[in-house]
Amino acid sequence: MKLLEKKLDKDAKGHVKLVPENAEDLWQLYNIAAAGDAASGVTMRKISKDNAAGGKDTERIKVRLTLDVESVEFDQEGEELRIKGRNTTENEHIRLGAYHTLELTPGRALSIRKDNWDAVHLEVIEAACNPAASADLAVVLVTEGLANVILVGGSCTLVRAKVEKSMPRKRGAAMAGYEKALNTFLENTLQAVLRCVDFSIVRCLVLAGPGFTKEQLHRYMLDQAVKRDLKELASNKSRIIEAHASSAFKHSLKDVLSSPTVMTQIKDTKAAAETRAMEEFYSMLVADSARAFYGPGHVLAAHERLAIDKLLITDALFRCSDVKTRAKWVAVVESVRDAQGTVHIFSSMHVSGEQLQNLSGVAAVLRFPLPDIEDMEL
Repeated sequence: MKLLEKKLDKDAKGHVKLVPENAEDLWQLYNIAAAGDAASGVTMRKISKDNAAGGKDTERIKVRLTLDVESVEFDQEGEELRIKGRNTTENEHIRLGAYHTLELTPGRALSIRKDNWDAVHLEVIEAACNPAASADLAVVLVTEGLANVILVGGSCTLVRAKVEKSMPRKRGAAMAGYEKALNTFLENTLQAVLRCVDFSIVRCLVLAGPGFTKEQLHRYMLDQAVKRDLKELASNKSRIIEAHASSAFKHSLKDVLSSPTVMTQIKDTKAAAETRAMEEFYSMLVADSARAFYGPGHVLAAHERLAIDKLLITDALFRCSDVKTRAKWVAVVESVRDAQGTVHIFSSMHVSGEQLQNLSGVAAVLRFPLPDIEDMEL
């Protein structure tokens, strides 16, 4: 994300102008823009003109608009952010007060004005504009006949390609057919990797799965890199590593991210910090359950006693349409930090954020046990 302009007054009222560079940046803007904001940007509009034959010609033109935001949608597959609201800009093509939708894609600037930029908003912008915060990891989860090529960013996990191939049995007369099917599957997976993985961006490519297919894929990729002079693969072979995963499905990314080999590659990133925080929470839940709480009621009760050492919270709680609810959680975040605690804001589009979302979206590791509220219905 590029920050082009930031103007806030002493009351945190003002605007920022940002340029998203990829789908992950669009996701961050989805977490920033909200109903009640003013959003400005360039959009495309169809207009009709009379032609010489007396008919109508339609053309698309660029129009700069400012909308009073009413709703925000993120399209993961199409890599597009849609901001809907009423037009507040004098324009010959769109009347004042008319509904319109700004369709934002990577590379298009967006200006957002708020009456109050809180601490979480500003933290999201700072993290999005910091390249070092991204995981920049590519993962191929693979088993016989199935591969998923996944890009893991600091806040977003995107499945870029899925490769499937029906595999014959390995025994008897079908053995020859099996070898042919396996080679076809490995070649299709290689093509998906070449199409989806940019080694100028990713730190490493992880081949992971439950059996030996990851090793077969690794050998095939390196062999083909030499035979076909695939320079991008050949020059980056040291950045292609193997790791164990329980399956070839997306949920097994948690196995990959907790692998010591992979953690070494992404140790300074936000994704790695979140993975470590989740592991610490689960370990504490087993070792001393009175020091590990989850759910809004128990976490807020622990916060009232200034007991929180590490707060784990998903960005979904900050997208709440109820301003008071959002303000409550922002206040909790700031209070925990003021008390020298650590706060991890998880992306609900990230594999670790999905785990936390299954625990209601908020959890905490405490400084000291609170057995008296552990069993309370809150």
